[in-house]
Amino acid sequence: MSVLPIRKLGDPVLRETCREVDVFDDLLRRVYQDMLETMYNAPGVGLAAPQIGLSLRLFVYDANDGTGPGAVVNPVLSDLEAEQVDEEGCLSIPGLWYVTPRAMRVRVTGRDLRGDPVSIVGEGLLARILQHETDHVNGILFIDRLPEEDRRRAMAEIRDRDLGAARPGRRRLEPGT
Repeated sequence: MSVLPIRKLGDPVLRETCREVDVFDDLLRRVYQDMLETMYNAPGVGLAAPQIGLSLRLFVYDANDGTGPGAVVNPVLSDLEAEQVDEEGCLSIPGLWYVTPRAMRVRVTGRDLRGDPVSIVGEGLLARILQHETDHVNGILFIDRLPEEDRRRAMAEIRDRDLGAARPGRRRLEPGT
């Protein structure tokens, strides 16, 4: 297992709609192990494949709720219910935390590491993690979910604190780019 570098805001892979995984083999399971080690080392509660530079629809998570770590391949969110508003951050934008609206309860369906169907219902923190990581494989970052005024403040803070990845010739980092 290896701790891998985490891609930062400004890296194009974070804005890609990732490709479906169709091969469920030992390589996928090794990627899973590396992702878990990277997530725990960060430390974080979720990590999506694009955050380590892979344009794959895969994420790992551990809500620290006693159920242990898990992975979802080719995730699809459904059954979003109610709303929670709490602080959220991202390993790809270290040090930035903003109150972010999310559904309180969600279902994510997809595949496990063997390719078998999986369906997970999450509430509270787990629901937030499932939404955040599914967003990542769709090229969406949590700052894109912020109300407009908060998004402007977040982008100013990112520029002021130089929290994004260096990109030659790029003067501004904007949500959705």
